[in-house]
Amino acid sequence: MKKQKKLYAIFICIGTISSFFSCKNVNNTSGSNNRIEFDVLSVTKKSHLDNDTTQPFCEIAIRFVYPKTAEKSDVKQLQQLFIENMFGHSYVDFSPQEAIDRYITNYVENYLRDAKTFSKNVSDMKLIETLMPPYSDTGEIAYGDTLSYTFYSYYETLSDTIYFNKDNILSFQVKQTGNKGGEMPFESYKNCVINLKTGKILTENDIFKSGYEKQLRLLFISSLINQNGVKTIGDLEDLGYSDIEEIAPNKNFLVDDEGITYIFNRGEYTAYPLNAQVIFLSYDALRSILKENTVVSKLAAR
Repeated sequence: MKKQKKLYAIFICIGTISSFFSCKNVNNTSGSNNRIEFDVLSVTKKSHLDNDTTQPFCEIAIRFVYPKTAEKSDVKQLQQLFIENMFGHSYVDFSPQEAIDRYITNYVENYLRDAKTFSKNVSDMKLIETLMPPYSDTGEIAYGDTLSYTFYSYYETLSDTIYFNKDNILSFQVKQTGNKGGEMPFESYKNCVINLKTGKILTENDIFKSGYEKQLRLLFISSLINQNGVKTIGDLEDLGYSDIEEIAPNKNFLVDDEGITYIFNRGEYTAYPLNAQVIFLSYDALRSILKENTVVSKLAAR
């Protein structure tokens, strides 16, 4: 059997198809007594190698909801918090549109760089093959018969959602999905809560009394056992969970008027194929560890 060889030259010339649109004056449906007006920017961009639509490509889609005006808060500061948590700290000094443009430019450039690296590895592999005998001692093919030298496509979606916007609390969630040629796509959720009285991200230390970690761990374990309809930690491990006895607060939470919701992303205390774990804790369950006279404890008292 002769080995099939499919050699595709990768010329690093990017062809681009883009669409841009903006929908103004987005209002969230979770209540808006914080008097913040939102805007949304949506961008989709697809870039082919060698300006050839038959070649692999990278594609990115972004939907960015951000504060446009704020009667009671510094809107510039709010925008920076949204930009930082959506795109990263290196983008905080840019406007929302500039942050999107630069993020997409970097995404395409990274794809270009990976394609160059892949092309070099293919050249090295081809050189090695010319120096190696095509058959092993047993007469079998040395490298396999389906080796492909085709570069792969990347895709990413990035979006945020306003989760709660009342009583001096603004909660939002950033969702990122994508694939870089692997068998398993990645998916992650990043949750952020802003204390509008201070203009800063709300932390667990702001909300809970000292020593809260142990109580939260017990609540997490109890919730996971109930959600999965099992009886023990061992049963959870049989389902793909790991190190549950060590589960700890991960700073990835949302706040609303009913309680606090934690999200543990894929790979956090679970085998990667399992979906993100969502754990809702009511204020009744949390009351004993809530600090007094905070924006959250006041919300819980209602």
